[in-house]
Amino acid sequence: MKAKSFLPLLLLGFIASAPMPSQPKAATTITGEYLEARTASVFCGACHYNGELVTTGRDAILAWDISHGSWNGVDLTGVKAMADITATDNLSYSDASRTTEIVIDKSATQAQVVAMADLIKKTGGASLGRILPAARASISFKHDGGNFDVSADGFADMTVQALPNNECCTQPHLVWYTPLMPIEHRKVGYTESADYTAGTNGQTWQREDENSAFYGSLNLPAQ
Repeated sequence: MKAKSFLPLLLLGFIASAPMPSQPKAATTITGEYLEARTASVFCGACHYNGELVTTGRDAILAWDISHGSWNGVDLTGVKAMADITATDNLSYSDASRTTEIVIDKSATQAQVVAMADLIKKTGGASLGRILPAARASISFKHDGGNFDVSADGFADMTVQALPNNECCTQPHLVWYTPLMPIEHRKVGYTESADYTAGTNGQTWQREDENSAFYGSLNLPAQ
């Protein structure tokens, strides 16, 4: 009786145990830049802060510029967005009722609009309150050194400069608020001007010449 060959079985074992070819990994983080300007100074003296706390600070303009990453399987690289938040009281009060209007750059695909709006909603959480359906506009987000110039046609614009000598870091006790969105390397900016011109989410407003801005880096876990 002839002995059976075990060679085919051994080959099958080697094939089964061999490592599979590596697949490209999806981005695990979303990176980019963030800018926010409010209708109240975020870096100032105590008397100034307390005076504004009960009279203003109910509105803010937010802006995002995504440099890399995906959300819900949609690549958001290069997508820009802005938002306006208006509330019934100073935005530092968690119980203040608020509404958020989002605008996403016209160059984004419909899939990117849906994904970007969902990213803003999920990462902003209760800070945003009721969110209106996302609209479209041409958005420009320029950051040159310490200068930001961001605008969305017919919606809002911000011109912000970095504080000289990083005063917000050397005097942290004079920073009274925290950014409305999660960011890294938070710094305070000097707002040359911030304008909400659309008027579709409450009244239009304009602020200028105050330390009312935050900016920093995005480093969000992809979903």
